[in-house]
Amino acid sequence: MIADSIQNNSLYPFGPAWKAAFEFLKTLTPDSETGKRLIQGDRLFAGIDCYETKPRSAAKLETHRKYVDIQVLLSGTETIEIFPKNGLTVSEPYNPGKDAEFYEKPTEPHAKVVLNPGQFLVFFPEDAHMPCLMSGTSPVPVKKVVFKIAVDLLK
Repeated sequence: MIADSIQNNSLYPFGPAWKAAFEFLKTLTPDSETGKRLIQGDRLFAGIDCYETKPRSAAKLETHRKYVDIQVLLSGTETIEIFPKNGLTVSEPYNPGKDAEFYEKPTEPHAKVVLNPGQFLVFFPEDAHMPCLMSGTSPVPVKKVVFKIAVDLLK
């Protein structure tokens, strides 16, 4: 997992797909339309979504195998809990069509990050993460972009 400021993205030597994602990010604003944007076909794309954050009881703990996630908020604030994948109990087996496997939630997170605009989080296949969580006591609206980069593009 990586947590950093967007302005530091060039410090990571992950190659052209990484650079393309952050170049595309420069074109987005809180007013950007929701939906899927193909950047390099199904190897690198962005999903822009609006939703309200939710309590932990309504969230899902997940990992991905084919893609690395780069998550960036365009507006709002949310908390994301992070866990090492090893040792988790699978609640929903891996679905290749959704590139997602879900897990039972441990009582306490390994780490918890509050994500704000101007920051990014990166989740690799070994990083289980539970996004979309409320940072306070009430849900808040957020707009978020999640870049999906094929794992082999970051080598």
